[in-house]
Amino acid sequence: MSDGQSVGIVLVSHSAAVAVSVAELAKGLAGVGDSVAVAPAGGTEDGGLGTSAELIAAAAVSVDRGAGVAVLTDLGSAVLTVKALLAEGDELPAGTRLVDAPFVEGAVAAVVTASTGADLAAVAAAAAEAYTYRKE
Repeated sequence: MSDGQSVGIVLVSHSAAVAVSVAELAKGLAGVGDSVAVAPAGGTEDGGLGTSAELIAAAAVSVDRGAGVAVLTDLGSAVLTVKALLAEGDELPAGTRLVDAPFVEGAVAAVVTASTGADLAAVAAAAAEAYTYRKE
């Protein structure tokens, strides 16, 4: 994108450690350093296992660069939390999208694609395409 805007990425896990680790892994494998805005949103405010609407919303705001925010989740209740935030309409930045993708592989694909300056639709498509990666 020539306007300097880029897609931000939020990684929502039930575990803060998992969210941080997947963010580090994706950025490291993509070789992007801090050129792609990636924020983990894991666990609860008190450090427990679970999801937090407040942590997710804060992470989304922190990565919003004006080109949309791709949100990837690990398990079912994380999906429900993000869907509830999207339904509220004012908790997440405009252009925030829940992406149906495998958590680890999708995160790597999303970060790699975002680093090219691709738009939100392309970032989401790349993450979703990770479902087709075969491991046999």
